[in-house]
Amino acid sequence: MEPSGSTGHHDGVKVLLRNPRRELEVAGPLRVHALLERLDLNRESVLVIIGGTLVPGDGLLHDHDEVEIRPVISGGSG
Repeated sequence: MEPSGSTGHHDGVKVLLRNPRRELEVAGPLRVHALLERLDLNRESVLVIIGGTLVPGDGLLHDHDEVEIRPVISGGSG
């Protein structure tokens, strides 16, 4: 059991978005592509990462997972 002052407890899938930075929680389990659809994000424009590992679009996210969604950085002038 964690100390009552801890902020590490969450019941759903914790999602950390970059650009702009925000955090939210969604009920799992759900597939990566379903999460991105819910957030209105293009699968080709973001990377979905759990613990430093890239998760494919059909990957299943479970409650208590901590997911980071980062924009894909592409080269070129822009």
